[in-house]
Amino acid sequence: MSDLVPVEQKTITFYNDELTAVRVSDGQIYVSIKHMCDALGIAQRGQVLRIKRNDVLSEGYEGEIMMITPGGRQRAGMLRADLVPLWLSGIETSRVNEEVRDKLVRYQKEVAKVLWEAFQDGRLTADHDFDELLAHASQDAVDAYQMAMAIVKLARNQIVIEAQLTDHGRVLADYGRRLETIEADMHHEERTITETQATEISQAVKSIAIAMGKKTGRNEFGATWGEFYRKFGVSKYRHLPAAKFEEAMAWLNEFYQSLVGDAPF
Repeated sequence: MSDLVPVEQKTITFYNDELTAVRVSDGQIYVSIKHMCDALGIAQRGQVLRIKRNDVLSEGYEGEIMMITPGGRQRAGMLRADLVPLWLSGIETSRVNEEVRDKLVRYQKEVAKVLWEAFQDGRLTADHDFDELLAHASQDAVDAYQMAMAIVKLARNQIVIEAQLTDHGRVLADYGRRLETIEADMHHEERTITETQATEISQAVKSIAIAMGKKTGRNEFGATWGEFYRKFGVSKYRHLPAAKFEEAMAWLNEFYQSLVGDAPF
């Protein structure tokens, strides 16, 4: 499943062919491979395999971008628009039907630019005569067209901003979860003693138990640990709060010295 989120979809008329393209949340434009292959009369499966085998083209190919179709929302294979000329340049005109050879050349030369422009100024056609028509149109028509394009740009920018805010929100939420995990780990380390401190306590208890055993002739490990647990209110010595480590070591040292004299551990 693709991580790219479409924020805008358009149907672009390119010399009487309808191509579907989307702009995703990172600003890149992708075009449907199926629609382009259908327009050129070439097999989609073979072209997708060829794209995937190419190191450059494969980086700009997304196999499951969500697209709105007459049948509902569907996932489709799409290629980044700026890579379309590279892809099409690999199709030899001699290998396509004669009636589409001129069309293939037009696609190779112009389609990437038209796809890009469609998402910049609202143009949805490759009709290069439109600028001339616009130059001879009435001022009311020109004003209406320019106002409509301004609304399109405003709406597009709003969609981009909302998508970016959504992406930033996801990133911030992820950072927030990571921070909570780090803080939880830090607090956990603060609540209980470290492995090194636990080893010191274990060695001290062992010394006391051995010293007691020499006096009583019994195994005193259980009794010594029992005294330690009762003194500090824990069920396992590794659960001892880090703040009580110094107190625990002082108590153990005093316990040991009461058995052997003033000799430290």
